[in-house]
Amino acid sequence: MNWLGLIAAATAFLSIWVGHVAVRKIEASSRTIWVPTVVAIVLGVSLEYFSLIVDNLLVKTAFGITGITLLWDALEFTRQQNRVKHGHAPANPNNPRHARILKEHPSATTVDLLNREPTGSQITGQQTP
Repeated sequence: MNWLGLIAAATAFLSIWVGHVAVRKIEASSRTIWVPTVVAIVLGVSLEYFSLIVDNLLVKTAFGITGITLLWDALEFTRQQNRVKHGHAPANPNNPRHARILKEHPSATTVDLLNREPTGSQITGQQTP
């Protein structure tokens, strides 16, 4: 039996899922964007390096997929900040960086449009759920 497909699928699913949630939560709470970005880059490059030197194919696969996901998450921190600026993701008014975004970008909002009941019509960032 070949376990490679199952390991690759599970690793991809879990790393993308955890990465998506982590980027949203870390970006909302971090006072700077560069610290989590650098951490994700260092971890991603380290896992890619380990995927090259490990002999076990299953571990190599898991390291490679998780590493590239972390490298992508490093890019997503900046993209998530841009989504906050455009009002596509909620700003955290308790975070000084987000408070500045709320002041400088009129499209920024604290309303989480994903945490609402569907209305059947288009909703703007200024409407409350």
